[in-house]
Amino acid sequence: MSAKAWAEARRALAGGVDSPVRAFKAVGGTPVFMSRGLGPHLYDDEGKRYLDLCLSWGAIILGHADEGVTAAVQRQAVLGTSFGTATEAETALARRIQEAFPGMERIRFTSSGTEAAMSAIRLARGVTGRKTIVKFEGCYHGHSDGLLVKAGSGLATFACPDSDGVPEEIAGLTAVLPYNDSSALKRFFAENEPPACVIVEPVAGNMGVVAPAPGFLETLRSLTSRRGTLLIFDEVITGYRVSWGGAQAMYGIRPDLTLLGKIIGGGLPVGAFGGSARIMNALAPEGRVYQAGTLSGNPLSMAAGRAVLSRLSPEFFRDLNARAASFASRLEALFRRRRLAASVSRVGSMFTPFFLPRRPRNFTEAARSDRRRFAKFFRAALSRGIYLPPSAFEASFLSSAHDPSHLESALEAFATC
Repeated sequence: MSAKAWAEARRALAGGVDSPVRAFKAVGGTPVFMSRGLGPHLYDDEGKRYLDLCLSWGAIILGHADEGVTAAVQRQAVLGTSFGTATEAETALARRIQEAFPGMERIRFTSSGTEAAMSAIRLARGVTGRKTIVKFEGCYHGHSDGLLVKAGSGLATFACPDSDGVPEEIAGLTAVLPYNDSSALKRFFAENEPPACVIVEPVAGNMGVVAPAPGFLETLRSLTSRRGTLLIFDEVITGYRVSWGGAQAMYGIRPDLTLLGKIIGGGLPVGAFGGSARIMNALAPEGRVYQAGTLSGNPLSMAAGRAVLSRLSPEFFRDLNARAASFASRLEALFRRRRLAASVSRVGSMFTPFFLPRRPRNFTEAARSDRRRFAKFFRAALSRGIYLPPSAFEASFLSSAHDPSHLESALEAFATC
């Protein structure tokens, strides 16, 4: 069925998919077409069941088709799916987010993490009056033009486009620095005019999971504060994934702006950005930085998000993170017993198996992971009913629906992959 579905998809959709990684080019074979999800499992179009360790790229923290979330969406759907007006649900979800992220004194909802990142950067430029921005190699912040760039040679090259269709003039406003390199940060700020903002995944999740080195985030916060540069934490993945208050609570660093997504909509399309009232009041209608969206804060996403966040707490994350820590440790021990050059990098409930002898600290090291070995591992796991992200450089996730028996079965499957 998947082969037939794939052939039909390629005749109807660009590249056969609506997001490139789904095409399985990095791992080989035909993409699996899923028809439903329940708890920790996905089911394909032939009814085969998979233990899901991708979880809609981290968005599904309570498991698929959670009864409480489903009921909330159904109740709202009966009342209407989109109004294009203000609703009290937006305020209620924002208030709940502020309990975990007190630095987000004002919040603006969007329809995706890409949109949140794009809007936050425009806001930073409007507030500071500066044009240039800084990002880090291997960190992904969505597919807006100014963020689809890569590092060139030297310390911090003002980048060339990483995608056709991105003008060099736009890419040239973005500087790319190596992740986890405090010395490079210091040199950049010493040798260049201060940028409008620095955007960073405080825990990288798009080169695989790479934790911040000791002192890296602290240096970043100190330098940006001294130079009047806004610090943006992209917590689209880490927000409500690594802890109750995200990576900023875990590491004790408060950014100027925070990006959220995925989990705060319960798996429905959503994004958000927020910061101090002073900064956020520069947005229209109160300020001169324009940002808008007909579907922003739509009732279905707000209902799903409230249903999810009502179940999350510091205690929830202590339990989930402990389960993930045990699983990652046992998986790494399994690799050692099999004498594989492999390691497992984990923060909170997100983890990545790297086919490297030690956990990477930056994109250069992560990129050395054996992609062929990962592709073999992925295909073997898939044949044994385990669904991993189809890329060697993505995060895997656990949900509260993954109980010890599910994780035991995954380890048994991995023992022969």
